[in-house]
Amino acid sequence: MKIKQSIERIPGGLMLVPLFLGAICHTFSPGAGKYFGSFTNGLITGTVPILAVWFFCMGAGIDIRATGTVLKKSGTLVVTKIAVAWVAAFIAAQIIPGNGIQTGFFAGLSTLALIAAMDMTNGGLYASIMQQYGSKEEAGAFVLMSIESGPLVTMLIMGTSGLATFEPQLFVGAVLPFVIGFALGNLDGELREYFGKASNVMIPFFGFALGNTIDLHVIGQTGLLGIGLGLFVIIVTGIPLMLADKFIGGGNGTAGLAASSTAGAAVTNPMIIGEMLPEFKPAAQAATALVATSVIVTSIMVPILTAWWSNYMKGKEAASIERA
Repeated sequence: MKIKQSIERIPGGLMLVPLFLGAICHTFSPGAGKYFGSFTNGLITGTVPILAVWFFCMGAGIDIRATGTVLKKSGTLVVTKIAVAWVAAFIAAQIIPGNGIQTGFFAGLSTLALIAAMDMTNGGLYASIMQQYGSKEEAGAFVLMSIESGPLVTMLIMGTSGLATFEPQLFVGAVLPFVIGFALGNLDGELREYFGKASNVMIPFFGFALGNTIDLHVIGQTGLLGIGLGLFVIIVTGIPLMLADKFIGGGNGTAGLAASSTAGAAVTNPMIIGEMLPEFKPAAQAATALVATSVIVTSIMVPILTAWWSNYMKGKEAASIERA
């Protein structure tokens, strides 16, 4: 059986197919992990440790001579994503009530939902896509995306930074596996080759664990509005990210499009913000459902669109070489 070949025919398939299998498992049997326990539970609930190993191996596979490329690329994508969310927040604040829209097609939509969906990139999804359609250096650009993790950036964008507690050790912890792997891989070329091979192997395992955080019923609960939010995130953040990647990061737009997703961790932000800032609590529940749908929609669409764009650019470059 040609299972791997069949999966790879799907854009981002090595990530997307396990993600769907995990989402199906979580949707129809959310207690499967606890029921089976042991190693099965570890696979189902192991997003963080699997990511930690993956990031370590990815760091080990990057040559120090490419450090400038990694920082330039990741910095460009992170700053652009946050800047676009700032602009969206400013515009939305002038239009949408503080507790969200209460009636009509847009009922449940709030500034909180928009920002939470836009300001965090799914670093794991980005890295897995760029492993297939970009370079190791572009895949390694996830390293600064950890800055976006948690509610801190969301709170800053919403003008409530005085209520946020900045804990530097959390950010150090987010990048430490990558840094250690990076150091070992550059101290010993054999270690770089050894660990570097493992980064691709981890993609399906991370995809399955991530899928087990997603309930497919969410799409039915939020309807077209949630789907529209996901598409909105891809368009509104994707275009500036592609332009920044091309004109600042030195890429062809592929990495920018791959970064236009909503992070799975963003689902928790509305409730966290609601607890910290009571004025946003009425909008938090609907925002959570909308952001969860955006995670699903962007997890599906971003790999497909990125694969199409990558192939388009490669074809364009090949045609240009032939004409020359």
